[in-house]
Amino acid sequence: MIEIEGVSHRFGEREVLSGLELTLNENRIAVIGANGSGKSTFARLLNGLQVPSEGRVTVDGLDTRKQGKAVRKLVGFVFQDPDVQIVMPTVAEDLAFGLKHHGVAKSEIPERVSHALAEYGLAEFHDHPAHLLSGGQKQLLAIAAVLSVRPKYIVFDEPTTLLDLRNKRRISRLLHELPQQLIVVSHDLDLLADFDRVLVFDEGRLVADGPPAATIPGYVAMHAN
Repeated sequence: MIEIEGVSHRFGEREVLSGLELTLNENRIAVIGANGSGKSTFARLLNGLQVPSEGRVTVDGLDTRKQGKAVRKLVGFVFQDPDVQIVMPTVAEDLAFGLKHHGVAKSEIPERVSHALAEYGLAEFHDHPAHLLSGGQKQLLAIAAVLSVRPKYIVFDEPTTLLDLRNKRRISRLLHELPQQLIVVSHDLDLLADFDRVLVFDEGRLVADGPPAATIPGYVAMHAN
């Protein structure tokens, strides 16, 4: 369970989130809002990439401020820009790096890498320079790297932005099949239509929280003009 207690966050003097009190325990939770609404900052608070200016965030009782390393083993994060996540020269090396960093036994790593590459249509790119992949292929690599370490929770920040239609459908299916609890930040409202819960942010505040049938039409109406 992820709990957000009395959380506000500022960058300098600018308050980007205010007064958040939430418990996240549904399987698939969407986060929507206009650009600059605070949703990406909120997502980064969930695994300790950022810590709140006030209040606290806990994951299974672990405080992101005090136990960030342990939290990040529980909560995987897929960035909107995959280049932020790709750190090694080749595709296979990049996957292996993440597995090693998470303590996977050396003997298990080659099999886990091969399985992940096959699962996400990247098997032919085993020794390919990672940064020379297409934008969509990089996104698939970033997703594969996070899922290969088998986190309990996964935060996705705009997971379909760079993908063509075929791969967008692949990732959409994946988001509906994964057993982990997912928190998905997205402008793609169709992707989120059957999620369990939708959080709507506006100017740093949570303005709606409920099932998509109630929250998404309200969000669309907010931005109709």
